[in-house]
Amino acid sequence: MEKTVRIYDSPEELAEAFARELASSFRNATEKGSVFTVALSGGSTPSALYSLLAEKYADSVNWKYIHFFWGDERCVPPDDPESNYGMAFDKFLGRIDIPPGNIHRIAGEGIPSVEALRYSGEILLNTRSFNGLPVFNHFILGMGEDGHIVSIFPSNREMFHSDKICDVAVHPVTGQKRITVTGKVINNSESVTFLVTGKSKAETVERIFMKDNGFPASDVMPYHGRLAWLLDKEAASKISGNGQC
Repeated sequence: MEKTVRIYDSPEELAEAFARELASSFRNATEKGSVFTVALSGGSTPSALYSLLAEKYADSVNWKYIHFFWGDERCVPPDDPESNYGMAFDKFLGRIDIPPGNIHRIAGEGIPSVEALRYSGEILLNTRSFNGLPVFNHFILGMGEDGHIVSIFPSNREMFHSDKICDVAVHPVTGQKRITVTGKVINNSESVTFLVTGKSKAETVERIFMKDNGFPASDVMPYHGRLAWLLDKEAASKISGNGQC
């Protein structure tokens, strides 16, 4: 596994840099006529990223080769303010010229157990496979203050190691049901990028970087791919020497 850490002065600078990186990856794939698959994340930092992709790169990428998926989704309709799909569509996907069939949303309004199975099949049909698991070209992750990723929390951490592609998770505080991709799929990706901003996450980042294995985010170690941590200065404030490489 190849690991890099990059620290930026602000969330805005982080989003700008990652938008450039993603757009370059998209263009490299389309120049070869290759399909490029991306799993998207919810959250405030990805929201800024999506706006930038729409504003700056809508016309410089041939979107017919890019397929978008989601790492997790709350069990709500797509027009609900809590919908990860809804946010990405409003900020980004609804503002670019992309075939509707390239947008692979999790139907949060469906029966959770049925939708987890259906979405597992959709992922398998639209990605390549390696070692019996789907492979995403790029998997974008946020991280909660408790070190959770997608909808894998400390309380349901065993789901990270599930043999399922997708499963139904329950938020430990609200009891809200969510559909989530599982950890083995994340670790089977070609590239995984964490986008982490804010002082409230600094202690968790520090503990993970000190090899504390007490968090779901600690389990993210791509089997045959690249791992990048993109942090703003506040999130990286407790890393010794800032840990940048």
